[in-house]
Amino acid sequence: MARIAGVDIPKNERVEIGLTRIFGIGRSLSSRILKETGVDPNKRVKDLSDEEIVKIRAEIEKNYKVEGELRKEISMNIKRLIDIGCYRGLRHVANLPVRGQRTRTNSRTRKGPRRKMIKKK
Repeated sequence: MARIAGVDIPKNERVEIGLTRIFGIGRSLSSRILKETGVDPNKRVKDLSDEEIVKIRAEIEKNYKVEGELRKEISMNIKRLIDIGCYRGLRHVANLPVRGQRTRTNSRTRKGPRRKMIKKK
C-alpha cells in the first residue's frame, strides 16, 4: 500500500481512482496531479515505483490543501460565519440547510428523522 498524505491507498486500484481516497482530491484534481507529475493514470498503485510515489506526495504537499489542513480550514470558515452572526452561520448553528433549500418537505438528512406526531381527538 502506498501512503500519501496520511492515507493508505489500496494496491489494486488505478492511481487516478486511488488518489480520490484522500480528502480534498476528486477525479479532476487527481488527473491534474498525475499529469503534472508525469505518472500514467492507468497504472495500478502496486505497480508504482518509489520515485513516482515520492513525486506524487511532493506535488500534493507543495500545491494542495488536503486531509487535516483542509478540514481545519473548513471548520474555521464555519466558525467565522457563526461568530459574525450572519444568516449562514445561524443556519449552521440550527443544523438546517444553509444554501436556501426548502425545509417544509425536504432536508431530512440535515434535520434528522421525523418526530412522532401527537394524535388529536
